[in-house]
Amino acid sequence: MKQTITGFHQDELDDWVAELNCGHGQHVRHNPPWQLRPWVLTAQTRNTYLGQTLECKKCDAGAPRDAWAEPDK
Repeated sequence: MKQTITGFHQDELDDWVAELNCGHGQHVRHNPPWQLRPWVLTAQTRNTYLGQTLECKKCDAGAPRDAWAEPDK
């Protein structure tokens, strides 16, 4: 299911994660030669991807929202 990128954060290993409007995150690593995403390396280029869509496999699987997307209790 296509979901919109609403933001980005780094995980515990400093890899970039796209925050999707559904409450799921998807890694968007730049890890040559396997994954070429140099646009994740600067805030300016990451921001150009806000509003773009990614295929969310977590939505397809019916997964609950990720912990980062849950409101503080």
